[in-house]
Formats: sequence, structure tokens, C-alpha cells
Amino acid sequence: MGMFLGTYSPRLDEKNRVILPAKFREELADGLVLTRGQERCLYVFSHREFERVHEQLRAAPLSSKQARDYIRVFLSGASDEVPDKQGRVTIPPPLREYAGLGRELAFIGAGTRAEIWDATAWNDYLNEKEAVFSDTEEEVVPGLF
Repeated sequence: MGMFLGTYSPRLDEKNRVILPAKFREELADGLVLTRGQERCLYVFSHREFERVHEQLRAAPLSSKQARDYIRVFLSGASDEVPDKQGRVTIPPPLREYAGLGRELAFIGAGTRAEIWDATAWNDYLNEKEAVFSDTEEEVVPGLF
């Protein structure tokens, strides 16, 4: 399984398609799943990774209202897409609206998934979080550093 890294700046075309970054195309060539992500971005999963995430969701107790709510929002917005020969995928209207996407996008690698952000929203988020990241002193991710 590939790892998604880096930041790219594609544009939405007039048909609301985005060209996948060249480095991500092989991993996503057989299809991908777009869905709502946290902080009003879109998550982009390979089918293989989405299946793994779905298995984790299935393990959540049905008795948990918070888990049910999360699963409903997460899965109801999911959209299977297959890139065309030029590596383009269409972003469905409900997902474009959720993420507030304009023409200018930020397509970022986030390890096991990629994320699609409106470029302005990404820059605002990054400007705020870079300072926090730079000043982090305690262990945020257990066992890292």
C-alpha cells in the first residue's frame, strides 16, 4: 500500500473534476472513495484502505449513539469514483458543498489517505496549526520522538 505525502494545488474544472496528483494516481487507479472528513475537508481513500476503515467502523458498538452518528455522516457522504484516463475524478455536489470547495484546491497527503481542501481554507488552517505544531513540547503521538 502506498503512502500519500506532499501538497499539490490542482483546480476544479468546469465539470467539477479534479486531476489527481501524479504521485497518487497508481494507488488510486482502480478506484477511490471520497467522503466527508474532519475540519470540512474531503477524505480520499483507495478502495483497499476504505475497506480497512469500514472494518474498524463495523467494530464500533451499535449501542453507542456517538458511533452511530459518526458512521451515518461518514458513510452517507461516501462516493465511489474511478479516475478517467487523464487521472480526473468528479467531486459530487454534496461533497463540494460540505468542503466549501472553490476552483483552487489543496490536495494533501495524509499518510493512509489524501485530503482535498479549498485552497483558502487549507492555507488558513495551516497558518494556524503550523505555529502550534512548531511549539509542541509534549508527546502528542505516543511513541513518536
